[in-house]
Amino acid sequence: MADFTPEERAAMRERAKEAKENATKEEALAQVLEKIAKMDPADRALGEKVHELVIKHAPNLMPKTWYGMQAYSRDGKPVIFFQDAGKFKARYATLGFQDSAALDDGNMWPTSYALIKIDAATEKQIVALIKKAAA
Repeated sequence: MADFTPEERAAMRERAKEAKENATKEEALAQVLEKIAKMDPADRALGEKVHELVIKHAPNLMPKTWYGMQAYSRDGKPVIFFQDAGKFKARYATLGFQDSAALDDGNMWPTSYALIKIDAATEKQIVALIKKAAA
């Protein structure tokens, strides 16, 4: 059995708890906003912006937590997630997409992106990915 970091074990415990819950959309949204509020300031700014963009450009996706991270799902399956850098003591935050996002592009394509700042050009890229993922 692999050795997991304390942060990884905590994420697994959070996922087990999430799997047992059957939160309403309002409760799930509150949980996502609570996770964002607890992030370090730099991560919180990114998490808030990602949340704003997903809500605006993919209203069909439901906010939820997934392994203790903010995520957005369709039919109960995560499509988009944001992993703040502090979650696993990483160098950068990650904007990720699950296979249900169907970002397929040839034989190989990215499913996660390092994210350190959202400027106008980055926002445009994120919006395009969100729209494709939510389609």
